[in-house]
Amino acid sequence: MIVKGFKNEFKSPVSAARMFKAGVVDSPNLVPKLIPAIIKEIIIDGDGKAGSTKRTNFTDAINFGYAKDHIDVLDEENFMFKYSLLEGGRLGKKYEAATYEVRFEESDNGGCVCKMVGTFNAYSDEGFNEDDINVGRNGVFGMYKAVEGYLIANPDAYA
Repeated sequence: MIVKGFKNEFKSPVSAARMFKAGVVDSPNLVPKLIPAIIKEIIIDGDGKAGSTKRTNFTDAINFGYAKDHIDVLDEENFMFKYSLLEGGRLGKKYEAATYEVRFEESDNGGCVCKMVGTFNAYSDEGFNEDDINVGRNGVFGMYKAVEGYLIANPDAYA
């Protein structure tokens, strides 16, 4: 087994609390409205906290129909979210496990730094390349940038 992954971060003028509320806690309601060309719906099984599952159903723009995740950690006090892929995506084809961790840290200017880590346990180096990692990185990054744009345009939302 080969472990591959990515680290990514971006600075946002939006507070960590607002980014976390909108992009993590309320993502099933907000995200499909922000990027309907990619995400049809997000369904939570459970209370949305650690131990729950989250199924994201994609549009035809994505070459796989859905991804089902297990919410490992949802720490509202420290603005940290960690989840593991259970089904869908490239799981079982190119890798046997994938985890993502997203953390929003307050910055001095009232905004935050969004830090993301994705880890993939690939079956082998063969057939698993930087493009595969970019799919995960760009998908997560793009979603949070869409949330940021919404919150900038709507300064009273999730306040």
